Amino acid sequence: MGSLQAEKTITGWAARDSTGVLSPYTYTLRQTGAEDVVIKVLFCGVCHTDLHQTRNDLGMSKYPMVPGHEVVGEVVEVGAAVSRFAVGDTVGAGVIVGCCRECTPCKANVEQYCNKKIWSYNDVYSDGNPTQGGFASAMVVDQKFLVKIPSGLAPEQAAPLLCAGVTVYSPLKHFGLMASGLRGGILGLGGVGHMGVKFAKALGHHVTVISSSDRKRAEAIDHLGADAYLVSSDEAAIAAAVDSLDYIINTIPVFHPLEPYLPLLKLDGKLILLGVINQPLQFLTPMVMLGRKSITGSFIGSMQETQEMLEFCVEKGLTSTIEMVKMEYVNEAMKRLEHNDVRYRFVVDVAGSNLDALN
Repeated sequence: MGSLQAEKTITGWAARDSTGVLSPYTYTLRQTGAEDVVIKVLFCGVCHTDLHQTRNDLGMSKYPMVPGHEVVGEVVEVGAAVSRFAVGDTVGAGVIVGCCRECTPCKANVEQYCNKKIWSYNDVYSDGNPTQGGFASAMVVDQKFLVKIPSGLAPEQAAPLLCAGVTVYSPLKHFGLMASGLRGGILGLGGVGHMGVKFAKALGHHVTVISSSDRKRAEAIDHLGADAYLVSSDEAAIAAAVDSLDYIINTIPVFHPLEPYLPLLKLDGKLILLGVINQPLQFLTPMVMLGRKSITGSFIGSMQETQEMLEFCVEKGLTSTIEMVKMEYVNEAMKRLEHNDVRYRFVVDVAGSNLDALN
């Protein structure tokens, strides 16, 4: 890839406008610094947030935009001050690639809550250049925002864990939900939800999947090992499950009412919001007050938690359930993701798509 000082022209797949349609885009990587690592992208997961961003659902999109924030790659160059990684290492990059390092969250090693964090794409890096994501042949990432992929975890399996996996792991840890014997609910059975079931079962929890239809019942029970399955419109089943759950992890990324789910929580139960939604959610305050319940949220996880989570997956033998695609299929994958037609996470075989051959 040349010397650290040389500019590197690469190819990614970018959206040019709010249609969200991706197509080949050639651009120059930012110059690498002493703390930077150049990675050849091997695999990249496709997240629902990529859909939101490419289509400007949140009203903050800048184009051209190369999405992708579940990135696994091989280190091909390191800066002079890089101490944590060496050429040949398999590493992962996630949702953020920069932070101020001075605020309270940064000093507490929860840099994902820094108000000056830099997103891995659709943002501007500290040198003024736009950030671009993992739907590309290479990236330059500060070593602080990389994790090592353990040898016991296949790199394509690791990709979704860098967002979907740590997004579930972090609140389980932070809110004291790692002990065995708890009763948890997983609301929504997509990319994040299926990892929620796997993590909760690995922790020894009784797990109830809550969904809007009966379509995924067999999958939840037989494949993922959930203990129970509730359809949110089944009033009798919901009534029978009132006051039964210690927590609900809400992974739904579209507008939905909260009222059907709050009664399911026990005293001091927690409803943890993980889905990115661009509309206000509503609930009646007595539903929270009368059980001293909490509605809270969590955002991905720290770099430390991400590394912990990967090691946890190796220890427990956990993997993500993926469908591998080439980059040429990514627009179709986005359409299918919009309609929840994936089991459970698309992963793009970036290295196998020969992107730079298009230059």
